[in-house]
Amino acid sequence: MTAAYPALRLRRTRAHGWSRRLHAENVLTAADLIWPLFVTEGEGVEEPIATLPGVSRWSVDLVVARAREAHALGIACLALFPNTQRERRSDDGAEALNPDNLMCRAIRAIKAAVPEIGVLTDVALDPYTAHGHDGLIDAAGYVMNDATVAVLIEQSLNQARAGADIIAPSDMMDGRVGLIRTALERDGHANVQIMSYAAKYASAFYGPFRDAVGSRGLLKGDKTTYQMDPANAEEALREVALDLAEGADSVMVKPGLPYLDIVRRVKDRFEVPVFAYQVSGEYAMIEAAVAAGAADRDAMVLETLLAFKRAGCSGVLTYHAAHAARLLAAR
Repeated sequence: MTAAYPALRLRRTRAHGWSRRLHAENVLTAADLIWPLFVTEGEGVEEPIATLPGVSRWSVDLVVARAREAHALGIACLALFPNTQRERRSDDGAEALNPDNLMCRAIRAIKAAVPEIGVLTDVALDPYTAHGHDGLIDAAGYVMNDATVAVLIEQSLNQARAGADIIAPSDMMDGRVGLIRTALERDGHANVQIMSYAAKYASAFYGPFRDAVGSRGLLKGDKTTYQMDPANAEEALREVALDLAEGADSVMVKPGLPYLDIVRRVKDRFEVPVFAYQVSGEYAMIEAAVAAGAADRDAMVLETLLAFKRAGCSGVLTYHAAHAARLLAAR
């Protein structure tokens, strides 16, 4: 038996912690994390979100405190999402163009207090429209592509002028990346990045997010005419190719864990920075498993985030960012 036994034992390199670390093919760090934060009106306001246990909406002053916390933890970037008051919502989403809107005030406050941290801003109209869609709708309720893109350009400029480092169009309108890139260049924002939500699926995993930004119950119909069909993978590659050709600096796949195959295919095909969004429904499932006694939060958070890295992600948007960063620092 001894002579016939394989000379190579793969368990040798797993026998000790130092050796496992030495042979690790992927490493997760706090710098791989982008922390999504929800901003609300007021001062000193924290509003816990029932469907996202442990996540809150924060007033601008407390978002600045979160930015300081993130920077101390080594988190690279924050992603901001506003909870626009109902009275400021309209069919045309005009509040998105207000230079003193909630998003712009939060950007300016963060960049003034913690200039070293990156700020990523969502470009889409759903936080501002009365009907909950990402763009302008016609009389039949169809989201109009070109009319929406014209507004998204102005929204992008509004956020860039406030100090955004990364513009992230999440609307899935055709052609918007190229037009936004041209507008940013002309307006003197050559170094503002575009991280395109290139493969954003019409997913069932977004529900808690809609609660967080106050659009639950507003949406008329669904978003299947502009977000991608979960059945499609080749189409995702076409979307990514178009956005890169139009000037995207990086691309995003959303949701995350159910679409790791898309992340891997995008990375293999294009060899560009690929990010994934571990969305609200994914976060809520982890927290529900923990609450039910079915999982260990720390182990599950780090394992799922490492899975994104293994699939090819340069970074991950996750509501567990601060928790994960603390766990990594304690190792």
